[in-house]
Amino acid sequence: MQSESSPKSDAYDALVAGILTLDLAPGADLDEARLCAEHGLSRTPMREVLRQLAGEGYVTLRQNRGAQVSEMSHASLRAFFIAAPMIYAAILQLAAENRTPAQVVELAEAQDVFIRALRNGSTADRALANDRFHHITGEMADNPFLLPSFNRLLLDHARISMTFYAPRTDADKDTIKTARDHHEQIIEAIDARDATRAGELAQAHWALSRDRIAQFVMPGGLDLPLGPPPQEARL
Repeated sequence: MQSESSPKSDAYDALVAGILTLDLAPGADLDEARLCAEHGLSRTPMREVLRQLAGEGYVTLRQNRGAQVSEMSHASLRAFFIAAPMIYAAILQLAAENRTPAQVVELAEAQDVFIRALRNGSTADRALANDRFHHITGEMADNPFLLPSFNRLLLDHARISMTFYAPRTDADKDTIKTARDHHEQIIEAIDARDATRAGELAQAHWALSRDRIAQFVMPGGLDLPLGPPPQEARL
């Protein structure tokens, strides 16, 4: 999210939140004229916002066809689940090594927001609070080569989290409590500069998301047009 408020930054923040929480569905076309009217911007600054979002992976710019929300497919989800555990572990290990005291405070504050969202917030509130927590760990890692990949992972992680943070059973609620506890332990490991423990927690925390993938892609999960599985797509 951008820090200084202006019509342009507000439009950026609103589009990011809409994409992360699936108000703007994967693959949806973005009507530039409608966005301009909605956010009170002329076409030039709105196009600058869309270019920034494209550079960060939120949207795709198509020649003569306008902008489209970044898609999700069986192939992209497969790539996500292969890369995520390695990248998450590297980020948390580097976060433990490179964090500043101010960042630890910021991470703890983000955890407070996350806990409040779990108690009283909507599914979207929970997903966005979780996303902010993990973005801060990426900032702590301070690696310009790794961070773009991590931020792209967080995009799909947040969208998948819209299922994760809408529990249907007591077991689902227990899993969310485990995720909350992992956050607390991650803060402790990073604060202690314990890179080994941070990497272990990354793997354990990742397993919670990994184990919900079936709920995401099956009919009982999110109703998204994921397209054919990779095997069928190659026929």
